[in-house]
Parts: sequence; structure tokens; C-alpha cells
Amino acid sequence: MEQEWYRVTADGQTRVYPAGTPYGEIVKDFQQAYAWPVVLVMVNGRLRELHKTLKEECRLEFVTTGDAIGHKTYKRSMTLLLLKAIYHVAGHENVDRVILHYSVGNGFYYTMKGRVKLDEDFLKRVKACMKEMADREIPIIKKNVSTYEARERFARYGMTDKEKLFRYRRVSRVNLYCLDGFEDYYYGFMVWHTGYLKYFDLCLYDEGFVLMMPEQNSPMEVGPFQPSPKIFRIQQESEKWGEQLGIDGVGDLNECISRGEISQTMLVAEALQESRISGIAEMIRSRPEVKCVLIAGPSSSGKTTFSRRLSIQLAAHGLRPHPLSLDNYYVNRVNSPRDENGKYDFECLEALDIELFNRDMAELLKGNKVELPYFNFHTGEREYRGDFLQLGPEDILVAEGIHGLNEQLTRMIPAERKFRIYISALTQLNVDEHNRIPTTDGRLIRRIVRDYRTRSTSARETIAMWNSVRRGEQRYIFPHQEQADVMFNSALIYELAVLKLYAEPLLFQIPEDAPEYMEAKRLLKFLDYFMGMPSEGIPNNSILREFVGGSCFDV
Repeated sequence: MEQEWYRVTADGQTRVYPAGTPYGEIVKDFQQAYAWPVVLVMVNGRLRELHKTLKEECRLEFVTTGDAIGHKTYKRSMTLLLLKAIYHVAGHENVDRVILHYSVGNGFYYTMKGRVKLDEDFLKRVKACMKEMADREIPIIKKNVSTYEARERFARYGMTDKEKLFRYRRVSRVNLYCLDGFEDYYYGFMVWHTGYLKYFDLCLYDEGFVLMMPEQNSPMEVGPFQPSPKIFRIQQESEKWGEQLGIDGVGDLNECISRGEISQTMLVAEALQESRISGIAEMIRSRPEVKCVLIAGPSSSGKTTFSRRLSIQLAAHGLRPHPLSLDNYYVNRVNSPRDENGKYDFECLEALDIELFNRDMAELLKGNKVELPYFNFHTGEREYRGDFLQLGPEDILVAEGIHGLNEQLTRMIPAERKFRIYISALTQLNVDEHNRIPTTDGRLIRRIVRDYRTRSTSARETIAMWNSVRRGEQRYIFPHQEQADVMFNSALIYELAVLKLYAEPLLFQIPEDAPEYMEAKRLLKFLDYFMGMPSEGIPNNSILREFVGGSCFDV
């Protein structure tokens, strides 16, 4: 039978390849034009792994480790390489479980259970094994098996989270990945072979270790380990809350919903947050010199609802809180700084009138009466509407805004008069023991739902601006998070099951030819892991109400 040949167009060139050629082989002819390794390809607009083969004439686009999707693929594949090395070095019989918990610094934090001493020597041997496998370029093989067979295998491997997860999946078949005899399931695509996985390090930390990996902007360089101890502690606390509720992964949550036990779980989760907020109010009350509470956090972290609930708790502790939005200190829009593209940059610190804010705060701390500004977002100008404030002995300001922790913003306020709070939605729930839920995914889904409800913004528009939002967070929020006096995790363990019912219809509206379709498809696949639950039973003061509606606060 005559060999079929197909034309492939990429980077303005057209070449001819025999049918059945792996895309990874085709990539080799174009790799030199790219600074970073190509790990996936877009075939006529559809994302494909490099082991897939040529079946038709096509247009190829290349995805490198410097792209968001490629970077996630690299990190996901590194977990498979790590697990294979751990089981090989320790022996399967000596490892009960290896658990991926959350991001720490520029890597992932893991713990191990079993009959192995986790020390520098063990990590050194695991690292050597990983490097040896990377040098051998071992293929990562994709297998498609029935869901029933996958569950049997997971049960046999002791991967109980995965076995429970697929008990609630409607799909009839599952893709497994196999590396040199070691099988596992991963949420998303993988690299073609281990030769791509050259850049990493291992570092002992707390009760486990961190797999350090490159950042997206420098995908062939592993930077120094830079942990965020306060964030780490709040993540540990949230994980303990999950254990207290009996929910470690999505499978546990789905089981709780299917058994009709979610109402109790939901109320306990809300009570844990309320207890934490009350504790923060008690800390503030114990410092009578504090006159300004500053709340900062990334987009969709629930800052507004948190500030209202904290104010109620402060009042319950005998103080008189006065909410203050830092947005009211924006400079007039015509005077706003512009970014590198010439567009107004409302995220940077200079978008606020720092001098006016410090002047007003200094006067308030002296006991003087001050007229506070109001920023009119329709006209883009600052206004004064007779909102006067004078602080008495029990009065306290509760200021909320993305720059709240930046010392430049409050440089004229003495340190002892400030109490700084960092809030973020740090998802304590993972898909299973080896597949984490990125915090950014939870916040993006929150924002998609809220933007549509409050601004009639489509999911496509929200996704399109998300990278810009993330860049602003990286520049202006995250560098200051460790300066907080206290941190608060606003994520609720049950929230994605609720958000699913709101987000899915919005994501399905994005057309297939839209640039945002691929991200929408990824989020839909992710939400498919969850069993949906209605929102009726959610308390009206819940942080989740800020996104789905029905809040008792004006949010």
C-alpha cells in the first residue's frame, strides 16, 4: 500500500511528512526557532500531545514551556517523574502514600507516608534517579482504560483519592499515563518523554519536601527556594479544617453531597471562618493603639465581604469600625499613569493619591475632623459629598484595597497604629493526592460568576483580561503578602460545587473559534469533577454570597 503524505504548515513554512509521523518528530524541524522547548502543539486550533501522530493536512502552532499551558504541562509531568523516582528508590512496599499539597515558593510541597526516612540522603538519591531518567528520554505512554478498570487499579495502588474520585465520574473511559511501568492519572496533558524534564531541584521543608521548578518567564532556570512562611501556615491550617470536615479531595466532597450531608459540612465550614474572623477582631482589640486596619488581597479573594464581617466582629468586641475603600483615593482618571501599552494602569500604586491619603490619615490620627473623598467611577473624578469623620477612643478605620500592605501607601502612619491583613482564596481542596487545584483557578471561576452577575461581563471577557489581572497581582500584591500581621483564607471547601452550576452555562457560551475557548474548555473539564449543589442553604453573610448573589451586605 502506498505511503500517504500530508502537508504541514507552521511558522510560515509548508513541509511534507508521511502519515503517522509523531508531532514530536515534526517539532524537531522547527525547535531551533524557539528559545524554550516545545512540549505541545496546536493542530488546526486543537491542542495535542507530541506522541500523537499526523493524520491529515494541518496547520501547526507550537506551545513551549514559556507559555502558560506549556508551563503547567511541565510541572504536571515533573510530578509523575518524581513519583516514579520515589517508588523506585524507596521500594513500592515501603511507600504508603505521596501527597501533593499546595504550592510553596516556586514549587510544590509534598509529604510521604510509609517506612522511609525522609532526609537529605533520600532526596539526593531520588534526585539522582530523576536526572538519570531524564537523560534516558523515557517515553510517557498514554493509556485509555475503562473507568471501572481505572478504579480497580487505583485501589490496588493504594491511591484511594483517585478511586473515590472516579466513583462519581460519568465518563466511561479514563486516560492513564505510564512511565516505565508506573501508572497514574493526571488532570491535563503531559510531555512526550522524560528528556524534557531537566530543570528541577528537591529541598526538605517542614514535615515534607518541595519539588522546585522554573518560573514561566525563565523555564530553563530553577531559582533559589523562597518560601512564604505565613502563607504556608495558613494553608496548613486550612488543610486541617478539611481533615476536621472529613474532606481531603473532590471525591470526598462528592460523597458528602451524594449522601445529603453537605448542609452540616457547609455550616461547619462557615463557622470555622467566622471563628477565625472573631479571633482576628480579638487580636485587634488587644492592641488599643491600632487605629487603622488595612486589608489587601488579590482579585476575587472576597475582600469586601471579609471587611464587612470583620467590622461586625470589631463592633461585637466594643469598637466602632468605619469601612474605607482605598478606591476612593484614585487620582482623577485623566491623571492616571499608563502602562507600557499606553493604557491606563489602575493597578499600580501611583493610580492612588498617596499624599492625600497619608494627609487624611495623619489628621484623623490627631483626632481632627476630615472630609473623606468619593471617587465617581462614571465621571472618573474625585468628589466630596460631606462624608466627615473624626476618630474617638473606640473608633477604628477598616480600609480595603489591593495596596493595603504596601508601606509606601501608609508611610506617614506609625507602624504601631496599623494592623495589616492579607486575604486570599487558598484552595484547600485537591482533585486527588497528585492533582492540585490551583488557587488561581478558584479565583478565576469566582470572578467569572461575579462579573456576569454584577457587570453583565461575559466569561470570555473575564478570561481575556485575567492575564493582565494576574500580572498586576504579581507586581503589586504578592511581594507584600508576608508583611501582614495576620492572614485569612477565604476559600470554602464546598464552594466549587456551588460555583459549577453558575459558571458552566457561562463557559459554554464561548465559541470554539474564540482565543478564550481553550481556557474555557479546560475549566469545564475541571468543573466536571464536581457534583453540583444548589446555593439556597448558603448563609447570607457568606463570602461566597459576594459571587453568587444574595448577600446581606452591599457587595
